[in-house]
Amino acid sequence: MSASLEDNLDTIREVLGGSDDIVIRPIRLSGGVAAAIVFTEGLANEQLIAGFILDRAMSDDADQEHERTGRGAQEVVSELERHILAVGELEFLHVFKSLFHALLSGNTIVLMDGLDHAIAAGTKGWKDRGVSETSTESVIRGPREAFSETIRTNTALIRRRIKSPRLRLETSRIGRETQTDVSIMYMQGIASDKIVEEVRKRLDNIDIDGILESGYIEELIQDETYTPFPTVYNSERPDVIAAELLEGKIAILVDGTPFVLIVPAVFVSFLHAAEDYYHRADISTLIRLLRYVGILIALYFPSLYVAITTFHQEMLPTQLLISLAAQREGIPFPAFIEAIMMEAAFEILREAGLRMPRTIGPAVSIVGTLVIGQAAVEAGIISAAMVIVVSTTAISSFVFPAYSMANAIRMLRFPLMGLAASFGLFGIILGSFAIVLHLTSLRTFGVPYLTPFAPMNLGEQKDAIFRLPHWMMTRRPSLLTGSGGKRQQPAKAAKPKPDK
Repeated sequence: MSASLEDNLDTIREVLGGSDDIVIRPIRLSGGVAAAIVFTEGLANEQLIAGFILDRAMSDDADQEHERTGRGAQEVVSELERHILAVGELEFLHVFKSLFHALLSGNTIVLMDGLDHAIAAGTKGWKDRGVSETSTESVIRGPREAFSETIRTNTALIRRRIKSPRLRLETSRIGRETQTDVSIMYMQGIASDKIVEEVRKRLDNIDIDGILESGYIEELIQDETYTPFPTVYNSERPDVIAAELLEGKIAILVDGTPFVLIVPAVFVSFLHAAEDYYHRADISTLIRLLRYVGILIALYFPSLYVAITTFHQEMLPTQLLISLAAQREGIPFPAFIEAIMMEAAFEILREAGLRMPRTIGPAVSIVGTLVIGQAAVEAGIISAAMVIVVSTTAISSFVFPAYSMANAIRMLRFPLMGLAASFGLFGIILGSFAIVLHLTSLRTFGVPYLTPFAPMNLGEQKDAIFRLPHWMMTRRPSLLTGSGGKRQQPAKAAKPKPDK
C-alpha cells in the first residue's frame, strides 16, 4: 500500500470498478490529517460506524487535545489507533488483498494520508436469519435451536454447549473468488491428531473458484466418490455437533450455510438420532430397532414381492396366493414392471412435494399418491397388493434420521428389484453380498465405515444397535480418538445406589 491517501483510494475504485455499494467518505482528523473511511453498504453496521468511528475520529475533544499538546500527524494516528477507534476488533492491513477481503466481509477500512497501512475495524452487521427452529431434524424432546447461515453464530452455539478450553477452532479461506470462511472445530486431546491433520490437508488441497455451501466441501474431501453411501455426516443441530465433538470427531463449518459437516462418519452415525440420547435407554433401544426394521423394509420389500410372486409362489400360504392371483388377473404387466412404474411415480410425487410451496406440498404428494394408486388399480394397470407394497416401502424410507442415507437406500432399491426379477431370491442374496462387500471396503478418513461391526468391537456395541444407559458407556470410541478415552467413572461409581 502507498502512503498517499489518494493513491490508495484510486486503487480501491479501480479494482472494485466503482461499485455503487462501496461507500468512500473523506474525513479530516484532528490536526488536519486527511483520512477516509470505506465500507460496503449492507454488510457493515452503519450505526456502529457513525457512533464509534466518525463521531470519535472527528470529535472536538480530539482537536482540543491536539492543540494543547501540539503533536504531529503521526502522533494523531497513534492516538486514533489506541483510543478513538473504540470497536471490539482492529486489524492492521499492509496489502490490498487483505484490505479487499476485510472490506467485502463487512469491516470498515480507515485510510489516512501519510500512513502506508490501513486499519480494519470490525463493523460486520449484515442481516441474517438468526437462530430458529430446525426444519429437517425435528424432535419431540430436546433443544429446538438450529444453526444459521452466519459462521460466527454457529461457532458460538457450539461454544455455548462446550465450555472447555480444549475446544479448538481453526479458520481458513477457500475459494479463489468467494473467499469463503471455512472452520474446523475439534476437542484437543480427544480427537485423533492424525485425523485432524488429514482434515487440514484435504481442506488445504482444495483449489476451486467458489464455495457456496458445505456440499462443495463434502464432495471434495470424501474418501470414495463412486458410492451411494454418504461418508460425511451433516447436521443443522448444535446439540448433535457438540455430541459428535465429544466423541472425538471433527466438525467443519462453512460460512453461508446452516449445515455443519462431521468427519469421520461411520454407517451407524446415519441411523442415530439426537432424540435417542434424551429418552430412557429402553425407549431409545426400541425406537432404534424399529428404525433398523424400517431400513430392511425400505430396501428389500419390493424386491421380495417381485421375487416371490415371479419365481417362488410356493412360499406363500394358499389363501394369500389365491388372493394375489385373483388381483393380478387381467394385469398386463409383470410384477417387476408394476414395481418400477409405482416406485418411479412415487419418487416423482415426492420430489414434486419437496419443491412445491410448503403449505400445499405435503397435501399434493399424499393426495396425488392416493388418487394415482386408486385409479391405476381400478384401471387394471396395477394390482392392489403392489400399491400396498410400494406405500409401505415409502413410509419406511422416512424413518431415516439422515436424508443422505435415505437417498442411498432409494438408489439401491431399483437394482435389487432388477436382480429379483432376473434370478429370484438368489439375485437378492447376490445383491446383498455385493452391498456388504462394498460397505466393508469403504473408509472415512481412515476409519472403517462399518465400525464397530467390522472390525467387530464388542466393547463399543453399547451404542450401536442398542443404546445402553449413559452410566454404562464409560469410554469413547477407540478408532476415533486413537487411544479411546474415559468418558466418565466406571459403572459402579457412576450409578448411585439408593440408601436402605
